[in-house]
Amino acid sequence: MIHIAARLGDGSTSIEVTGHEGHVLEGRVCAAVSAITQTAVLGLQQIALQHPDIVSIEITEES
Repeated sequence: MIHIAARLGDGSTSIEVTGHEGHVLEGRVCAAVSAITQTAVLGLQQIALQHPDIVSIEITEES
């Protein structure tokens, strides 16, 4: 089961994606969710690089 928790607040948004699809569709749904999530992060990185005086991004890799 893939679980997506989105929190929308006054001026803030957070999204947490956890879990795995399992064997139901051979990973296609999991791959799609991962691709969308990673594309959003990469896009935000690029915006932060182009506008460092307006946008900052912090990405932490956990093991």
